[in-house]
Amino acid sequence: IKMVMALRAGVLPRTLHVEEPSPHIDWSAGEVRLLGEQVVWPESGGPRRAGVSSFGFSGTNAHVIIEQAPACPVDEVVVESSLPVVPWLISARSESALRAQAARLGSFVAGRSELRPVDVAFSLATTRGALEHRAVVVGGERDELLAGLGELSLVGPVVEGMSAFLFTGQGAQRLGMGRELYDVFPVFRDVLDEVCGVLDGVLSCGLRE
Repeated sequence: IKMVMALRAGVLPRTLHVEEPSPHIDWSAGEVRLLGEQVVWPESGGPRRAGVSSFGFSGTNAHVIIEQAPACPVDEVVVESSLPVVPWLISARSESALRAQAARLGSFVAGRSELRPVDVAFSLATTRGALEHRAVVVGGERDELLAGLGELSLVGPVVEGMSAFLFTGQGAQRLGMGRELYDVFPVFRDVLDEVCGVLDGVLSCGLRE
């Protein structure tokens, strides 16, 4: 793991917990040396490679050569049209803090008309911790979501109850759900088109329909 991360970061890490090289090795011969400090692993026009040795206590010796993986482009999540509804997730350490958090979020968003509801939803879901007390405001329009935050900031104590979970499987939670995903998310659409291109020649009916 250490060497894979070194290949990725382009850094040769220093050798830990070694004050001086072993006197039983002729360090003047060849180009092998211990790194007292980390150094940049320069680009050479080709992939970086490293050898990792393991000398087992039972006498087993293993050696693996690791090569730098080719750079892969990172696909950006693209939403081509507005979603019917988005969730704004809120959490805090206590009920009062939860209401205060809802009020702060509402005030923050209300003063920034350039913020899209879907971007706020993404940030709340991916950059905030999930604390003990949680709430979600669901809406399709900015004003609807702000109104929900306003109601949440004023509610009284939350009544605790039992939780139930239902997993239907097969994607049949809502009629037309796949069609909506196909219309909105390009990645979903591309993958489904690829699958249909393979299976439509085998099935007696079109998979997409």
